[in-house]
Amino acid sequence: MTSLRVRIGILGLALLAGSAVPASPAAAAATPAPTVEEQRLDRAVPREILERSGFDAVPLRFTRALGTARSYAEARKVVVRQGAALWKRAVDRAQGRGPAGGDLSRDDDRPLYWARLGMTREVRTWEPSFGLSEEQRASLLGELERTSRGQTAVRYPGGDRLKRVLVTGFDPFTLDRDIRISNPSGASALALDGTVIETAEGPARVETVVFPVRWQDFTDRTVERALRPYLKKVDLFTTVSQGRVGRFDVERTNGAWRGGFPDNDNVGVTGVVPVADPASQPQWTTTTLPYKAIVDADTGRFPVYDNTSVTEIPAGGTLPVVRADGPTAGSTARAGGGGNYLSNEIAYRVTLLRDRLGLHDVLPGGHVHTPVLEFGAGNTDPATGTVTDPGFVQNRLDIIAQVRTILVVAVEKAT
Repeated sequence: MTSLRVRIGILGLALLAGSAVPASPAAAAATPAPTVEEQRLDRAVPREILERSGFDAVPLRFTRALGTARSYAEARKVVVRQGAALWKRAVDRAQGRGPAGGDLSRDDDRPLYWARLGMTREVRTWEPSFGLSEEQRASLLGELERTSRGQTAVRYPGGDRLKRVLVTGFDPFTLDRDIRISNPSGASALALDGTVIETAEGPARVETVVFPVRWQDFTDRTVERALRPYLKKVDLFTTVSQGRVGRFDVERTNGAWRGGFPDNDNVGVTGVVPVADPASQPQWTTTTLPYKAIVDADTGRFPVYDNTSVTEIPAGGTLPVVRADGPTAGSTARAGGGGNYLSNEIAYRVTLLRDRLGLHDVLPGGHVHTPVLEFGAGNTDPATGTVTDPGFVQNRLDIIAQVRTILVVAVEKAT
């Protein structure tokens, strides 16, 4: 716990000097502080989720390891190693390898989310004796985000024996509405990472990554950096997020607009999706997934829809209009089929990247919205409800199974 001793020592020196040298506003502003997202860790539900999965030990071990670092280079090695270990541990737990660590069901994505926040909070507030510049701290945080989200662990075997499938998921979100929330897209990513699915066209290897629910990360093009190296190597991709109650949707069209709904840091952003080379940026991108085949197939418990709806400002118009059958020529985007939050944005960004790489006609890809993951009957009040129940677990397992089957159909029909 070297970092803790360092902080206590610094605090003691500050108190001794306080009567002689008043702290300046600039110095106070520079003191590292946890984000809104990280501050939720102090609440009872995250602590229970971590304890009931055995992941409560992860941030503690990370803190001890980071405290042994005597330089920025050593700290970077710790961050990379332990970030990757967290992702592997979460995947292994979800896929039944190793101890469960507690009574929380293995399919749960929340231990990964809350353990990661415990680690990022430590890096963000860490004040080592050797000092960290803002750039170095940001670099450590970036490495921790990438490694603990599987973004550096995508591995496809060589040769042509296996099809290659890339899937993305998201963190839990709307946590101020219900901090117990799990995200079935993230749970699907953990369950599917590194697995081989059998299809009529032969086996397919699935690799997955998970993204944060934060506007700034998308502005910083974390999606493009993470996925660009793989798009020319895969046979199919799909971004996945939680969508509507009781249904799956294959989103036909994605829009270049941010609608401003608050993210996990309670930040809302409205405006055109910021991308490289905005002069050539289209208002709309489209799926190249075999959506008709997916919709027509019996993939599981929930109905699957081909969602063609968008919200646009028609050419020459000034007010938004909902179009059930997709955008009209020359219109301006206000919402894709998947809305105008980060699920629409990841779909827009990855399909735009596909198109800019010249892969529109050869790479099937798009976005799938899962049903909302609901708690079981009688466990709907965030203030009095439990963090899990049999209905909640079954709902998540059913969604994961259906995502897997949708991938099977997509691979078979896209070949």
